[in-house]
Amino acid sequence: MQKLWSQLSSPRHLVVFEAAARTGSFTMAAQELNVQQPSVSASIKQLEASLGVQLFQRSHRKITLTNAGSRLFADVTRAFEHLAQSAASIRQFTSNDHVTLSASSAFNNYWLLPRIGPFQQRNPDIDLRLQSSDREPDLNVETISLAVRLGTGYWPDCDCQLIAEEAIYPIAAPRVMAAAVNLRNVPGLLHQRLIHLEEPIRERPSWHHWFSEFGVRELPPRSGLRLNDYALVLQAAMAGEGFAFGWHHLVDPLVEQGMLAARPEWTWKTGKAFYLVWSKSRALTPKAEIVRDWMLSKRHLT
Repeated sequence: MQKLWSQLSSPRHLVVFEAAARTGSFTMAAQELNVQQPSVSASIKQLEASLGVQLFQRSHRKITLTNAGSRLFADVTRAFEHLAQSAASIRQFTSNDHVTLSASSAFNNYWLLPRIGPFQQRNPDIDLRLQSSDREPDLNVETISLAVRLGTGYWPDCDCQLIAEEAIYPIAAPRVMAAAVNLRNVPGLLHQRLIHLEEPIRERPSWHHWFSEFGVRELPPRSGLRLNDYALVLQAAMAGEGFAFGWHHLVDPLVEQGMLAARPEWTWKTGKAFYLVWSKSRALTPKAEIVRDWMLSKRHLT
């Protein structure tokens, strides 16, 4: 940045240049910037001297951009637009009174929504907005208060608290589980129809990883349903399409309700966990703190 200003002499000259190029007039640029026209002319001359190139063709009543001026105007416009978007985003975060939580669609559907009713009744003034995303948002940049992440609990730019450890076991619709033959041990699952989760961005374990943890070296069949969202995987499993991964913090209630059957004795604990995270560099609003504390309260954890 220091090198840039040494080439341009002053950032103010870029502001003046943009106004003059956009309005096509030094006089109109001066009126917009609330300065005198000679001040605009002087800034443009200093900028041209710094760059060593003419930016405007000047006539008695008209100015037009040179090729160099047109290139600079395009780049300056793009840079100013990015700055304007960033400023608007920051202003929106500080002025808006809502709390945004980013998580996977499965977490929102199967962990949060079943619990949210009593919370909203106790906190009718909190505008909690759920954002389902297939990526991990940048909490230091985006207008997101809280997010759910899978990992080891270490993110240098975020604070975090544990929601649930990552523990996976096979699940299926009760009728599929009951009809499965030769399912006395883990290798027997190789002969069942499997539902595969293949998320495009987030890294998730596969059936091959799961079988390997139980000492099964044979590759699982590639046939079966392949889906890119875990909420769809659970819907397919409940519909009887085959066996799927069951992340315990999401599927335990579904098993208790009889919507799914499980083999929890074949649980794989990966060593990772699901965490609620928030930015270290931007303080949570009081309402976001209430949402955070509610999500982390022991009565909700599985």
